[in-house]
Amino acid sequence: MSVLVATPGKRFNSELSSLVDKTVSVKTSTGKVYTGRLLGFDASRKDLVLGDVKDEKGEEYARVFIYSHAITEIFTKTPPLDMDELARRLERFFPKMVKYFPEARTILVMERIRVTESGVEGKGPMAEKVRKIYEEFIAEHGT
Repeated sequence: MSVLVATPGKRFNSELSSLVDKTVSVKTSTGKVYTGRLLGFDASRKDLVLGDVKDEKGEEYARVFIYSHAITEIFTKTPPLDMDELARRLERFFPKMVKYFPEARTILVMERIRVTESGVEGKGPMAEKVRKIYEEFIAEHGT
């Protein structure tokens, strides 16, 4: 398996990207805490948008946009999928045909089957084999 090493800045964006569509809590510089689904973020400025949000008082909001200068903490209780471990498992079935891109949290099998936390992209018998390995991995890790 070949692994392409990311710079610290890309690694930060990769970690933030892994939280998209997951529940996060964001604490602001005013002490407010918003908990909701991370819908997206501006990669350069680190502004965030949350959906289905509750604040610390129980108020509900459809969307909350939080600018980076107001963010003091971002946290989640949901652990990200261990893509490195998944790449190692795929390597056992597809020796020397697996590349892992940590900054994109993407695995490429046989140069044509793409694996992310969201699933497997590709068609044919080999893609189905990768999909089966992916689904078993997800079932084992409870993600």
